Amino acid sequence: MAKRGKRYSEAAKLVDKEKLYSPEEALELVKRTASTKFDETIEAHIRLGVDPRHADQQVRGTVLLPNGTGKTVRVLVFAKGEKAAEAERAGADYVGAEDLAEKIQGGWTDFDVAVATPDMMGVVGRLGRILGPRGLMPNPKAGTVTMEVEKAVQEIKAGKVEFRVDRNGIVHVPIGKASFDAKALAQNFRALMDRVIRSRPAAAKGQYLRSVTLAATMGPGVKLNPVLVTAFVSERDAE
Repeated sequence: MAKRGKRYSEAAKLVDKEKLYSPEEALELVKRTASTKFDETIEAHIRLGVDPRHADQQVRGTVLLPNGTGKTVRVLVFAKGEKAAEAERAGADYVGAEDLAEKIQGGWTDFDVAVATPDMMGVVGRLGRILGPRGLMPNPKAGTVTMEVEKAVQEIKAGKVEFRVDRNGIVHVPIGKASFDAKALAQNFRALMDRVIRSRPAAAKGQYLRSVTLAATMGPGVKLNPVLVTAFVSERDAE
């Protein structure tokens, strides 16, 4: 087992490993465990009762976090003509077509999200081996293959994030920065969990939310009570 540093060990002392915290307690606590000099990202790790090996148990979607992620997102758009101009007006960082594809084939991937108009997928498809493993391939299910380029770019810049269950049945999603106040993190967390719960596949049997953990980039995990998480999300529906 890797030896933990003094800072991590001190942060870990704040967390009761045997306790399942309420969302409110966990959010306050995970902020306290983020003690590095940089602004750590707070991530949610959600284990779901699904078998990702089956196509009908895949969990994938997007959610617009009310308070953004706290990260400046670099958006690349594959488009031509008016749609390219639309992307530029919306604030896309890189806009192009075959020229961008050639640059990427040369090894350049200095961006966070790629958007493409449907007519550009013939060009983009050839980049699958490069973009796919990095999670950068435009996809209709994620809203990144669209004619609504302006809307897509604006939402991504505003804090729209994609989530997808991994082969172990876990979803990993950033919900903000340690510098966010607890209320902002709570709003983001509620929006994420609401969307994940609503994305439950019909084929999923038994308990859907198996475990939920929050953690700062360099901090220990804080485990939440799944029942209290569900109740926390339900408060939004009651508002």
